[in-house]
Amino acid sequence: MIGMVKVTNQRYLVGGKATSLMEHYRLSLPIQGKKGILRSIHTVMANGVPVKVVFIQNRNKKSEWLAIFSTDCTLTEQEIMRISGMRWDIEVFFKTTKSLLRFQKEFLGRSYCSYDLLISHTTIVFARYIILSWQNRCNTDDRTLGGLFYELCDEINEL
Repeated sequence: MIGMVKVTNQRYLVGGKATSLMEHYRLSLPIQGKKGILRSIHTVMANGVPVKVVFIQNRNKKSEWLAIFSTDCTLTEQEIMRISGMRWDIEVFFKTTKSLLRFQKEFLGRSYCSYDLLISHTTIVFARYIILSWQNRCNTDDRTLGGLFYELCDEINEL
């Protein structure tokens, strides 16, 4: 499992001593030469599960850090960061469908075939998302200018 960790009162064990995430950041050694990765440390959660915590730089606030933990301690810091980044796109998708496209709020079914209603509603909401994403890309991404883009590529190849 890989996930983002909030700074809470949760305690982790390092050398038999229970410490907070902030203390873990201070105890871990800085990593040089790895873009965006500040530090990492192997630790044990209070329930005994070994985890690897990777501290990365917050893109929005350069002075702050974010913590990602993985229960697979064999993964490198880069792999943990890459997988977490892929998962973030999925989180943004679900946040958009729930808040902007009313994924959970506009559907109410009280029927014997409520499973079919649920599948239909989910399909409609996801289709909305696909159409809006496509429209956004058509209006903002230069790669979607169609024939003009391909003609330009051909002309550059000829040059």
